[in-house]
Amino acid sequence: MSKFTDNSRPSYLSQNDLGPWGVYLQQIDRVTPYLGSLSRWIEILKHPKKILIVDVPIEHDNGEVFHYEGYRVQHNILRGPGKGGVRFHPDVTLSEIIALSGWMTIKNAAVNIPYGGAKGGIRVNPKNLSNNELMRLTRRYTNEISSIIGLNKDIPAPDVGTDMQIMSWMMDTYSTKKNYTIPGIVTGKPISIGGSFGRQKATGRGVFIIGSKIASKINLNIINSKISIQGFGNVGSVAANLFFKAGAKIVAIQDDKTTIYNPNGFNIPKLQKYVTFTRSIKDFNEGEKINDSKEFWSIPCDILIPAAIEDQITINNANNVTAKIILEGANGPTTTEADDILRDKGIILAPDVITNAGGVIVSYFEWVQNLSNLLWTEQEINLRLNNIICNAFDAIWELANTKKVSLRTAAFIIGCTRVLQAHKTRGL
Repeated sequence: MSKFTDNSRPSYLSQNDLGPWGVYLQQIDRVTPYLGSLSRWIEILKHPKKILIVDVPIEHDNGEVFHYEGYRVQHNILRGPGKGGVRFHPDVTLSEIIALSGWMTIKNAAVNIPYGGAKGGIRVNPKNLSNNELMRLTRRYTNEISSIIGLNKDIPAPDVGTDMQIMSWMMDTYSTKKNYTIPGIVTGKPISIGGSFGRQKATGRGVFIIGSKIASKINLNIINSKISIQGFGNVGSVAANLFFKAGAKIVAIQDDKTTIYNPNGFNIPKLQKYVTFTRSIKDFNEGEKINDSKEFWSIPCDILIPAAIEDQITINNANNVTAKIILEGANGPTTTEADDILRDKGIILAPDVITNAGGVIVSYFEWVQNLSNLLWTEQEINLRLNNIICNAFDAIWELANTKKVSLRTAAFIIGCTRVLQAHKTRGL
């Protein structure tokens, strides 16, 4: 036994429940035996490089002052600047942000773009804030984390609860602080201030690309295939629309309040217009409303897309899943215990680190365009995205078959190998 203590259980998290970070650590432990001589460096991936916790006080419209807790975590920057979204959600925790930053490290390495992993967030429900309150919150948060972000240090992007407007405020706040315009400090911006064509739909497009690739490999015809989607935000709605256009039937959709079901499939463009005005799928007049949200997981379907938040498919519901393919549109939606159950059931699970990588790939394109003062067309962007994500997936699929491991383990083998090889080569 080593004389050293287990430092992968950090003192600043609960020792009894590490939360999402514990899931990430289990995934790293599972891949370690496949890393050969590089496994001696594995602890690098179990320790985030930098964690910043900030107080974000703002004055609300009624004059009251509220304090919100904010985070920015840089997990690993061996292969390039940190890259990862900013999440505004009432259930954001430090464990979640650390885990998400770790998954970003693996994701960026798995698709082989020159970024490290980072993530940020604020414990807040943005739906409860006015537009002015949200702007003040964003600007104050950006100011508080400005010491560790930068054009070649760490580049934020949108995530759950944030959007192009939030990125615009972040870019403006940081640029004002530096006294000149710096478009590349964030990605996911509007086109008018340096954003990239195709960025807003990139994550959902990536989910569709990976789903189509797997379907073709197992001879599943997308036309008339049945699809269930958890989450109808930017990722879920875009993926739904692309599958709908390809002829699939989107039979079940769940958001944070409602589950709706229609065995004949929903009219997705019509639903998208409805959600644009109502901000929810509640009371949409097609199909039926399912009162028990747990029933969502047992609805018959060919493809299941968890596109909301982490820790959704667990030991408690994995046995209920009927799908042939699971596409992780969200980050960390499946626990390691559920992974085992799904694999025993013969379900093919496409992990988040490749399935939802479309967003960060096009964020990379946006950053490159900002650095070089370029503007590529949407057709060019989609072609480049397709090439990178398909090449990465093909390598993962081949390795999974060669090593007889899951697609997640194969993706982690490739991602961890690239990060640790960089560590070894740099001589750190």
